[in-house]
Amino acid sequence: MKQFTSVHDVTDINALVAEALQHKQNPYANQQLGKNKTIGLVFLNPSLRTRMSTQKAALNLGMNVMVLNIDKEGWALELQDGAVMNGTTVEHVREAAAVLGQYVDIIGVRSFPGLKDREEDYSEQVFNKFVEYCGVPIVSLESATRHPLQSLADSITIEELKTKARPKVVLTWAPHIKPLPQAVPNSFAEWMCKADVDFVIAHPEGYELNTDFTDGAFITHNQQEALQGADFIYVKNWSAYEPYGKVIKGHDDWMLTNESLQATNNAKVMHCLPVRRNLELSDEILDGPNSVVIHEAGNRVWAAQAVLKQLLDSLS
Repeated sequence: MKQFTSVHDVTDINALVAEALQHKQNPYANQQLGKNKTIGLVFLNPSLRTRMSTQKAALNLGMNVMVLNIDKEGWALELQDGAVMNGTTVEHVREAAAVLGQYVDIIGVRSFPGLKDREEDYSEQVFNKFVEYCGVPIVSLESATRHPLQSLADSITIEELKTKARPKVVLTWAPHIKPLPQAVPNSFAEWMCKADVDFVIAHPEGYELNTDFTDGAFITHNQQEALQGADFIYVKNWSAYEPYGKVIKGHDDWMLTNESLQATNNAKVMHCLPVRRNLELSDEILDGPNSVVIHEAGNRVWAAQAVLKQLLDSLS
């Protein structure tokens, strides 16, 4: 693996999940592999799980870790080629990414969409500029349209906890107070459409995702219908793809409760976190026996470690 930006960079998902579970059993088996290697983690947006889990994974592999919150600690970046930089931007991404590539062996980058211009967000301008100019292997710590490390951790969680060979997995929309990116649902759908699962997406009308990510999924606007017999329920809010970044009022009744679970196969409930309690998910679920959100978050370490191991192998 030369880079990790989406499921399309993975040649064998099952093998990568199995490798992650091996790391979970023996976290320090490959410490020599990362000796004298450095990863730089570049954040343009806030992070808790992604930052800490990726740092932990790198340390488990014997790597040095450098972290830059570039939105707070770096110069304002210019992204446009040919720009006359007589405004608020101070450093062009061409130099910033290239210089970072001089200091580290692998770069991780996290950036969010603006949710104003769909074409701009879905072009992955920020992330792709780092790919183009950094000159070293790059791993997505979330981009405008995808969050592959989260999706790999989700895949690990399902593999660990499933009770039958082909579980039913439901991605259900949840309410929120503001527009959120489509990156997590896009990415989760993309991975589940390639997995050996019965995959269903449930959302109110108007919240259709980009079909590039949902090919192979069964899509319904009836949440209760979707939950019938579900083994896993992935709860996530997202804003509309069309009209882009918008929130359609109503649908507060889409928040999952214990009553919602009665039609399921005692489903395990997942969420990428952070979660707004009693808006996206009820206390009774989050604090109850069906919630696996903490277990899922723990698997972020092993997802990152499996990816970094393969990137380090490519440097050998």
